[in-house]
This record gives sequence, structure tokens and C-alpha cells, in this order.
Amino acid sequence: MEPTAERGEQARGARRRPTIRDVAAAAGVSRGTVSRVINGGHWVSPDALAAVNEAIRSTGYSANQHARSLVTGRSNSIAFLLTEPHHLLFDDPNFSVLLRGAAEELAKREMPLLLMVAGTPQERRRIGAYVAAGHVDGVLLISSHQDNPMVGELLKHDVPTVAVGVPLGFEGKVGFVAADDLGGGRTMTRHLLDSGRRRVAMITGPLDTPGGTLRLQGFREELGDLYDESLVAHGDYSRDSGRRAMAELLERRPDLDAVFVGSDLMAAGALVALLAAGRRVPEDVAVGGFDDSGVAGSLHPALTTMRQPFERISSEMVRLLLDVIDGQDPAAITLQTSLVVRDST
Repeated sequence: MEPTAERGEQARGARRRPTIRDVAAAAGVSRGTVSRVINGGHWVSPDALAAVNEAIRSTGYSANQHARSLVTGRSNSIAFLLTEPHHLLFDDPNFSVLLRGAAEELAKREMPLLLMVAGTPQERRRIGAYVAAGHVDGVLLISSHQDNPMVGELLKHDVPTVAVGVPLGFEGKVGFVAADDLGGGRTMTRHLLDSGRRRVAMITGPLDTPGGTLRLQGFREELGDLYDESLVAHGDYSRDSGRRAMAELLERRPDLDAVFVGSDLMAAGALVALLAAGRRVPEDVAVGGFDDSGVAGSLHPALTTMRQPFERISSEMVRLLLDVIDGQDPAAITLQTSLVVRDST
């Protein structure tokens, strides 16, 4: 072979992509075993799975996703679908935590996550057509309001879907992963009562969302005969709605001595209103939130709140969605919340 030709062969060899055959040889298993690992790891022993994963790492193998899609009929991608106005993706810290957790979980499976926002009828129509055409294998549905038309569109086209929170109006039709909103509402209310407060108010989230309705239900159940409708105001999970609702409560019931706020972001707004009214926290009014987002610890005073296990919620949503994509029935999981006591109570 001429030197130039030999160099050309070497260059072509250096550029050759590792194949399933290379992975199988490195792992000491059959190509069929490697294929099963790449396609989800079903019917593969733990030892073989570990060997193949190590061989994939050492050889630098990556699947030809286009070729795989032609064979499997799948896109090998998942949509993170937020059914809220665009600005809330950046304003509400919970959404970014869920997005990061889902992306990290899918990255372990070499699957990309596509961010989609459908806050208007036009966006819902456009995104509905996109996912119905098979461009994604399934949808992680974020912030679904009661009877959300986007859910009906996904169901009509048999798009595998898992929601965060109970999908009101579609229970039994769509799988979901939820925090225990009702139990968390009871726990926070009990904490405020146990601290000696007796005129406990609440600022709810939107009452067409599971967090809005179930946290209020927990508040009512824990108060029992102490429940007073005049001590309830409503927000929309935004900081400014919390400020406005707190001002409304102070005007209506200046004697209140505690407030359970249905989200940390609304609690941040409530603290602004209390400061403007000359109320000390927690001496005059104790304040409790819900979420334990990054906002809670940065407030002054630091916010007592109910912690949602966002990382676990993300990973369970991905797991349940992949199960539905593989043909299993939708499942539902409710995860415990926990009380985090800080300076505001």
C-alpha cells in the first residue's frame, strides 16, 4: 500500500464511529444483549447491564438516533409542556427546578427534553399538532388547570402523558405525580395553631389547580370549628397576588395573627404587605408558605414552609411516563411533604 493510501486508511479508521459490534466485543456479550440495553435494559441481567454500560463508556459508542427512530417508530425525545404564560417559566422558581430535574433524569437515558410553553389558544393548537405528529414520545405536563383543553387534546391523539399534580377533570385518564397538598395544608395549619395563634388566615392559590383546592381543604379540615371564611383570600401564585391578598386580609381582619400562604412566592409578596402595614413577623403575624423553593430561605425573615420533594417528583414523572410509552397503564403517586421551620413563625 502506498504511504498516502495507508494514511488515508488510518484517517478513515480514526473517524469510524464505534458500533454495537465493538460494544459487544468489549463487554463480552452478544449484540442482542447490547441492543436490549440500548433500548431500555429489559431482560438483561445486572452483570451484563453493568458490562455493557461500561463498554459504551469506554468505546465512546452513541446510538444513531435517526436510524433507531426509523426502526422503532419513536422520536426518543420527551416534551416538558408548561401550560402557563411564558413569563411564569422564569418568575416561578418551581418550574425551573422541575425542568432541571426532568432533564437530568432523561440525560441518564440519553434522551433529550424539549421545552414547550402553551399559554394561549394559538400555542395550544400549534403544540397539539406538533406532538400529535409524533415528534415526541410523550409529555410531562406542568401546571395543569381544571379541565385544561391541552389535556383533552393530548388524550384525543393518544399521546402518553404524565402530569405534575392531580389533573383535575381528568383523574383516572392521566397519570400523575403529586405532593401531598392536603396533608401539607393540615400540617402547616397545625404548626401555626400549636405556636399559639388563633386567628389564622390563608392566601390560596388558584382554585382551579390541585394545589389551590387541596391546600385550602387541608387548612379547613385542620381548623374545624375555627374556620372563618373572612380569613381567606385568593392569589394566583405570583408575588404580587400575595401582596394584594395580604393587604385585603389586613383591611378585612386587622386582628389576624397568622397566615398560611399557598406558595413561597406569594408569601414573599405577603411579607411586603405586612411590612408596609407596620406588622412584625413573627411577633405580630406568623407566616407560613408552601414549596421550600429557593425563595424561602432568602426572605427576611427566612420563611417557614412545607417542602415539596421536587427532585423526586421529576424523577418519578419521567419513570411513569416511560412506563406509559412502553404500554403500561397510567399510574399515580402522591409524595409526602415535610415542615421546614424557620424564622417567620
